Amino acid sequence: MENLSLKILCLIGRNKKSNQRYLGTGYTEQDAGFSLIEMLVVIVMIGILGAIAVPSWLGFVNRQRMNKANDAVLAAIQDARQTAKNKKISYSVSFRKSSVTQPIEFAIYRTKKDDGTNLTDAEISIWKPLGADLGVDSTQLLVGTNLTGENIATNASVSSLSTPPAKITFDYMGTLPSANFGTAVAPSTEPPGLKIVLAPPGGSLSSSTSLKRCVIVKTLLGSTLTAKDEKCN
Repeated sequence: MENLSLKILCLIGRNKKSNQRYLGTGYTEQDAGFSLIEMLVVIVMIGILGAIAVPSWLGFVNRQRMNKANDAVLAAIQDARQTAKNKKISYSVSFRKSSVTQPIEFAIYRTKKDDGTNLTDAEISIWKPLGADLGVDSTQLLVGTNLTGENIATNASVSSLSTPPAKITFDYMGTLPSANFGTAVAPSTEPPGLKIVLAPPGGSLSSSTSLKRCVIVKTLLGSTLTAKDEKCN
């Protein structure tokens, strides 16, 4: 009987030690990890940071894309002007965007055919995607202009560019013969110039507060500058 009691006491003692070891191990593992509440707090914080960062990142991407595309517009206009001066014949540069899903395209070409007649829009066959060599996806951009004809900017505001293409022509000296740069709008005393305007998708080409980039041909001598936002109106 005494032997049986001793055996039971030994088993109870061993069980207590085992439980202590288990509890000790369990406490150590719990202390080393994360509780469910802590995990939820981390997830919520990541979500908040993401909600803040994503719009900022998209805005940065849009600005970079527009800056590169605007550089490409400027380069195309300058290329047409320089080619006209070098070859001593009239050269034109045209811009178009056939639909919202199509890229912005440009073409630099001789203004007149060999027979002396002007090359029509339908006869232009050298259209290129704007900014493709700079890695710009211009399908993600809007394009507008105040041009109503060749070297004519009589639109009071910028409107979306579709058809016909916007056309700027330089003569053999690199100047703009008979250009109409529009009417000055108060408080400005200068004509608005010939404008090619870019905006991000979902943006506005005419709003004074929207994000925009533009190239403006200002004078008969072909002086060209870049501008942004409200200065592109």
